[in-house]
Amino acid sequence: MSRRRGGGVSVGHDAFLDIVANLVGILIILVVVLGAQSHSVIQEAIQESETPTNPELREATDSDMDQLAVMAAEAASAQTESRRLEKTIKSLEARVERESERRTVLLALLTQAEEAMQAKQETMDAEKMEIAKAEAKAQSLKRQLEELDATEDELRSRQPKVVEIENLPTPMAKTVFGKEVYFRLKGNRLSVIPFEELAEEIGRDFRRTSGSSSREGVSDSAVGPVRGYVARYVMNRSNELVSDGGKIARMTRARVMVASFEPLREPHGEPIDQVLSNDDWLDIELTGYSPESSTITVAVYPDSYGAFRKLREKFYAKGFAIAARPIKDGAPIYVNFAGGGSRSSAQ
Repeated sequence: MSRRRGGGVSVGHDAFLDIVANLVGILIILVVVLGAQSHSVIQEAIQESETPTNPELREATDSDMDQLAVMAAEAASAQTESRRLEKTIKSLEARVERESERRTVLLALLTQAEEAMQAKQETMDAEKMEIAKAEAKAQSLKRQLEELDATEDELRSRQPKVVEIENLPTPMAKTVFGKEVYFRLKGNRLSVIPFEELAEEIGRDFRRTSGSSSREGVSDSAVGPVRGYVARYVMNRSNELVSDGGKIARMTRARVMVASFEPLREPHGEPIDQVLSNDDWLDIELTGYSPESSTITVAVYPDSYGAFRKLREKFYAKGFAIAARPIKDGAPIYVNFAGGGSRSSAQ
C-alpha cells in the first residue's frame, strides 16, 4: 500500500467500505437464517405429506387449514425477503465495486500527487543547495571586500597628507639691499635666526683669535648661543708678501670662509598654526622693520613647504617682500663669507 499524506480521502473511503462490508455480511446471515427456517418448514410439510395415513381417513379441519395457510404465508414471505435481500446484496456489491474503482482512481491520483510532491521537494532541495552555495560565496566575497577596504584604509593612512596650494602671482625677483630678517621654518615651527647678532659675535671672536696666533692654515670655532642659536665658522690664515713703501714685507692675513647657523636643541621655534592664527608673535619680531626697506628671508626645510605657502600669504598681507632658501633635510644653514656673502632674491 502506498504512503498516505493528509489521510482525508483514503481513510474516509476505507471506513465506508468497512461499513458496507459489514451490512452485506449481516444481510447474508439473515438470508441464511430465513432460508434455513423456510427449508425446515418445507421439510416438515413434506414429511407430513409422506407420512402413511391411518387406515381410517379423516378430513382436514379448519385448524389444519389455518396452520397450513400460516406456514405457506411464512414460506412466501421468506422467499420474498430472500429475493429482496439478494437484490439488496447485488445493489450493494455494485456500489462496493464503484467505490472500489473510485478508491483505485483516488489512490492513483494520490500516488501521482506524492510523486509530483517528491519531485518538487527534490527540486526545492536542489534550489536550497544552490541558494546555500550562493550565500556562502556571497559571504566569502563580502569578507574579501572587507579585507580590501581595510587594506585601502591602511594604505590611505600611510599616504602623506595632501597640501592644497593656491596659485599666487609671482612678481619679478630683485636682489635685496636693505635690511633682512631671517627666519627658519622646520618641522612646521618658525623661529628667528639672530643672524646679525651672531655675525657680530663671529667678528669679535675672529679678531680675538686672529691676533693671538700667526699659525697658517684652517681652523674652526663656535659662538653663541644667541636666542637658542649657535654659529660655527671656519677661519683661514695665510702669510703673504706685500709691498710697503717700495719694500717687500710679510703679512699674515686671516678671514672667515664659511659659517653655519643652527639651534642648540630640536624642535625649536613656535608652531606655525599658532603663528598664523595670532599676529602678536610676528608683529613683535618685525618691530623696527618697515615693509618698504626690509625683506624677509625664510630658510625652509622639505617638511614645511606647505606651511611656507601659508606663511608667505601672511607676510604678503603685511606688505613685506619675502625670499625663500630651500635647505636640505638634516643640513644646517650655511653662509659663505669667502665670496663676500650672498644676498637674497625677494619677491
